[in-house]
Amino acid sequence: MMEPALITVEGVNKHFGAHHVLRDVTTHFNGGEVTAILGASGSGKSTLLRMLNRLETHDSGRIVVDGIEVRDDARALEKLRTEVGMVFQQFNLFPHLTVLDNITLAPRRVRRMDRAAAGARAFELLERVGLRAHAHKHPFQLSGGQQQRVAIARSLAMQPKVLLFDEPTSALDPEMVKEVLDVMKQLARSGMTMLVVTHEMGFAREVADRVLFLDQGRIAADAPPADFFGAQGNERIRAFLGQIGH
Repeated sequence: MMEPALITVEGVNKHFGAHHVLRDVTTHFNGGEVTAILGASGSGKSTLLRMLNRLETHDSGRIVVDGIEVRDDARALEKLRTEVGMVFQQFNLFPHLTVLDNITLAPRRVRRMDRAAAGARAFELLERVGLRAHAHKHPFQLSGGQQQRVAIARSLAMQPKVLLFDEPTSALDPEMVKEVLDVMKQLARSGMTMLVVTHEMGFAREVADRVLFLDQGRIAADAPPADFFGAQGNERIRAFLGQIGH
């Protein structure tokens, strides 16, 4: 018997004023799957991603994440946000806290972990992202790539079922992109469910199980990378790939 999808999106619409950002979007995401979400700027990629943990509301349709309907219900939202981790473009670390405190804050407050257990888990995660030696530094003492790796460790500390990445490398200098992508590749190999809005075509081609391409608020393609990057029949997708230099 097939496992039910971890995330279901049914007939979702979103407007920002007169602008119809997402148009009747229906799709699903399975556990253990890595999905690269691609599309031109303004196609609705980040909006779709942000709706999955209610950072953005949808106007109509239905979103269900691991059995939790995404809506304005405080208890449901709290549960949802323990299941869904998010890594932002701009890191969003607390500047006044050390790396260790940034990672342990949510597990202690939300999951009620004691300080010792949260600290032990944080050191394990810092080891995993190659930053154990930096545990007692503040974010300003780290490079952009290091800050983004801390942000990934912070999301993992909540032991989420799914990780959302919103253009995680676009604010980084080119030489720092690889260190973040390497951590993400390692996560993908470990079986983490990941939805990644990205312009990194190499990552999408090599690591993703599927590519979702949004065009003017609609899903224009949903295919394995080999098919998406292969003999592409869709003219708009060909133009996008030509522009981005895949």
